Amino acid sequence: MNTQSTKTASTQASRPLRAMWLLNHSAARRFEVPMLKRMGIEEIFLPKTFPCEPSFRSASVEWDEDLNLSIPPDDLAVLNSIDWYSGGSREGWDLANRHFDMVFFIVHSPFLLHQIASHFQGVALWRAYGLQKEISYDFVLNLERDGRLRRGVNHLGARFYLAEAYAHIADDEPDYLKARRLYLPLGISTDTKPYRWTGELDRVLFVCPEIAINPYYRAIYRQFKRDFGDLPHVIGGAQPIKVNDSNVLGFVTAEEHARNMTQNRVMYYHSTEPNHIHYHPFEAIQAGMPLLYMAGGILDRMGGIDLPGRCRTVQEARKKLQRILAGDTRLIDSIRNSQPRLLEPMSVAACMPAWTDSFARLRSDMQTQRLERLARPSIRRQKRIAVCMPIAYQGGTLRGAQALAHALLSGSQQAGEPAEIVLLYPEDAEYRPVDWQKLPSEISRRSFSWHVLDSSEATRAMHYAGFTGWEPNAERFMVPDDGIQQLQDCDLWVFVSDRLSIPILPLRPQILVVYDYLQRYENVMPVGHDHAFLSAAFRAHRVLVTTRFTRQDALQYAGLRPHKVRKVPMLAPDLNQPDVTAEKGGYFVWPTNRAIHKNHSNAAEALRIYYGELEGEWDCLVTGQDKHQLLQSGLPHLQSLSDTFKVSKELRKRVHWKGYLDDRQYHQTLASANALWLPTRIDNGSFSVIEAGQLGVPSLCVDYPAMREINEQFHLDLTWMDGNDPRQMALQLKDMEHKAQSLSARLAATDCLAGQRVDDLASAYWQEVRECL
Repeated sequence: MNTQSTKTASTQASRPLRAMWLLNHSAARRFEVPMLKRMGIEEIFLPKTFPCEPSFRSASVEWDEDLNLSIPPDDLAVLNSIDWYSGGSREGWDLANRHFDMVFFIVHSPFLLHQIASHFQGVALWRAYGLQKEISYDFVLNLERDGRLRRGVNHLGARFYLAEAYAHIADDEPDYLKARRLYLPLGISTDTKPYRWTGELDRVLFVCPEIAINPYYRAIYRQFKRDFGDLPHVIGGAQPIKVNDSNVLGFVTAEEHARNMTQNRVMYYHSTEPNHIHYHPFEAIQAGMPLLYMAGGILDRMGGIDLPGRCRTVQEARKKLQRILAGDTRLIDSIRNSQPRLLEPMSVAACMPAWTDSFARLRSDMQTQRLERLARPSIRRQKRIAVCMPIAYQGGTLRGAQALAHALLSGSQQAGEPAEIVLLYPEDAEYRPVDWQKLPSEISRRSFSWHVLDSSEATRAMHYAGFTGWEPNAERFMVPDDGIQQLQDCDLWVFVSDRLSIPILPLRPQILVVYDYLQRYENVMPVGHDHAFLSAAFRAHRVLVTTRFTRQDALQYAGLRPHKVRKVPMLAPDLNQPDVTAEKGGYFVWPTNRAIHKNHSNAAEALRIYYGELEGEWDCLVTGQDKHQLLQSGLPHLQSLSDTFKVSKELRKRVHWKGYLDDRQYHQTLASANALWLPTRIDNGSFSVIEAGQLGVPSLCVDYPAMREINEQFHLDLTWMDGNDPRQMALQLKDMEHKAQSLSARLAATDCLAGQRVDDLASAYWQEVRECL
């Protein structure tokens, strides 16, 4: 028997039954929290934040229940600080598992249900207050085309309940939801002091929020104005944007709301929705205000099918409104005397039997599940994670993929959850044994090829894999074919890059590591060419970035939701090469390639000024791929580089084109340099400055956000230049001749990787990745 399961079960048995009620609806809370206590749940956690959105216009925060919670104050402080609507956090769910048996929730964000399914070990009750008649709960679960929400419900199994507020909510749902329905009827609290209607104002009160921003309510408003706009009326409801209609009240104080509920002659309720009802009709009935409502809505089920306030047609409603506005006391009295029947199904007495029966079932199910856990040994299978390079990267991205794999291996081991890490690369990549020499031996490698499926093939593959509700939303999909069931032996796929031109079939959860959105700043691809790359990020479960700068681009340019984008520390290479010599060679190193953002034109002009006007003392060694194409390329952005070299004999003499060097050759060359020179305009930062720092070589860089963040994390004391001003670049390079020695001494005296090595930062990576397992 698993020791942890035994300990958890013992703890649960010895403490009070506790629930998390992760909702903020004021009226529902006033009824449901007392009902939960009547069911024997004395300790209830309520969330302290809710989204600042118009749909939460009826929400509020309640702190009083905290006084009843017998959990450590520090734990409660963490729980109170979390935004549960967006999915919570791993720390929060760990605390929830420690202290709570059940969670009530609504699916404001699909990520919340995914998080509950992934991390919560207790009972999960989706509070179903009803949807518009065109929408089902099954539809909501299948909005995420990769099937993760439906998969989440399947994963929860017997711990999941569709806690319907009305007994018919799940009648038309598929069997998998019908089997999990639990009837917990919504009621109305009688604790608040009701308004006392007088009706001296001959006006119709109609409630319609969000007219200017919500198409659903805008259509309702326009229909009301067409049908009854000539009658005296006022329109209540929150209006985030002002409506050009003097009858629309917008925000009102509590006192003004009370006057509206007591002084207006009649309320008209438009809805014919069979599965959902607003709170304000019941508030009017409690106040004693006559309520006219349309037939076909949920009030018919609540005893209103033969009441005088019911209207079968707009014409009937109009006639009754006119009679009430004219002071027809006979009609008014008949409506007022009969309509309290609509409150009876929502009374505590009426709701109590259903709540009692449902909680008896709930307690029985929980006990059965607890006994099953105790009787069944818990065997934890080692997780296997694929770190995949979608194309044959070289240089920094290749090293980054290996560092990521290393971090996940180390992080999982540090957490006591050792995972198997597999590094995948395209089968046509020409890697050499030396390219893998720094990869930990515990990490296995596989080659793969991309296999493309049409939509029908993709559907069959997903159904065979168990995703029976999945439907394609693209014409083609691709899967990594590694010769082992399309990588399905791995629990999670982590792609090092978003360069995915076709959607990946979602056989497994996917994480993308996105280093930059260079196309936002440089003309590196045709307009619109990155649509597929941005779509890949939308489809991913999570996107990891290594700078605040890229995170902002992910939010603002890619349009990703904040909860999906996570910043992790930059992983720098640890040279660990004590045999590298450091005798200075009278030069500086400029690593570059053909990419447009490398700023070749300004760099060439800066070098011309440095040698021709400032009599620069150091030679320049240019390293990197494309040695023979930089001066001979026909690319427009390289033409000025070529032209500058053609007319400058000094440049041709002092600049030496070394081309590609393997790691050992490059580090030997760098160690003997006086400085590293990086005229690059913008990117996710260059780790070459970290390599230089480890070798005691100072760096002169263009000042842009990602480089600032590297300087901040690794304390490199970088020197800055303006990439748009060649003369200033040349002057800064000349100035480095005078201060390079002192900068080098400072770097040599410090360890820029102190606390920043892969093993030091591994836990941050593991925490992000394990949430998606």
